[in-house]
Amino acid sequence: MPLTSHFDVCNGDADGLCAIVQWRLHQPQAARLVTGLKRDIELLQHVQAQPGDEVLVCDVSMRRNRPALLRLLAQGVHVRYFDHHEPGEAVDHPLLDAHVNTSSDVCTSLLVNRHLAGLYSAWALVGVYGDNLTAVADALAVRTGLSVEDRQRLQRLGESINYNAYGDSVRDVHLAPERLYEILIRYRNPLDLVQNEPIALELDALRQDDVARAAALKPYWQDARGRAYLLSDEPWCRRVVGVLANMLAASRPQCAHAILQPSSAGSMRVSVRAPLDSLGGAATLCRQFGGDGRAGAAGIDHLPASDMDRFIAAFSVARWAEPSAVHP
Repeated sequence: MPLTSHFDVCNGDADGLCAIVQWRLHQPQAARLVTGLKRDIELLQHVQAQPGDEVLVCDVSMRRNRPALLRLLAQGVHVRYFDHHEPGEAVDHPLLDAHVNTSSDVCTSLLVNRHLAGLYSAWALVGVYGDNLTAVADALAVRTGLSVEDRQRLQRLGESINYNAYGDSVRDVHLAPERLYEILIRYRNPLDLVQNEPIALELDALRQDDVARAAALKPYWQDARGRAYLLSDEPWCRRVVGVLANMLAASRPQCAHAILQPSSAGSMRVSVRAPLDSLGGAATLCRQFGGDGRAGAAGIDHLPASDMDRFIAAFSVARWAEPSAVHP
């Protein structure tokens, strides 16, 4: 009888990696990790599994991975799926165990934390902070009895892991996500990682350096409802785009923000954050231009440069949803 192979598939940001870490601490199992940078979404296509194999998927869009998902299920592969992105058309299959919640105050690490009854809530907090759900993370941290100092340590770690996921290629980032995961999974408590691993300080220092450069940027366009920034095609800009988007959103929670950046393909990449005071509408806007994402944060991988002004015009009149309740 053939042995069962296991595959872990996740986005290489804080939310995806911390979701996998929680699950593998709960169920230690040799598994092949399939991950990538922030915009590497269609990851299931890289899984070549056999009937009876098991695949864990965390924090990648089911909509974007639907063809590969259907292929794996048809081949007799068991798939457990945790995600918070809009899934598209429902997939109903006896081999699929799906846990999808698209609420604006939910991320994948939080879904896994709930499924595991809070066994590794500190790791969940790293993912939630990294996903810029600060109010949700703070509420959960209070419930778990963390001190303010430990909460701040986990927040810095989450934001630094998330920062490390942004770039056009692994040459842009400090450490490839799969190599970073090998460090994360050594620790049942992320506070021990912060104390013992130099990578935590290294990533935070690099992030702070890029943030200092980004702080000097001026809006390309702005009005009372939102601001759009145009970055240059440099490695530090590619790394800082996620941090900058979250930083801008926190600085003006009543405003929407868009960050546009030239890509090596000759088009533009766009990151959109809905106002923190009314988290919604970001994915709806980006889908008009071939993008996707969540209600509060979304993006466009390939926006033709000739469509930049059209995008900004649509951004300026976008409708942002009303805020939803925060409940960790």
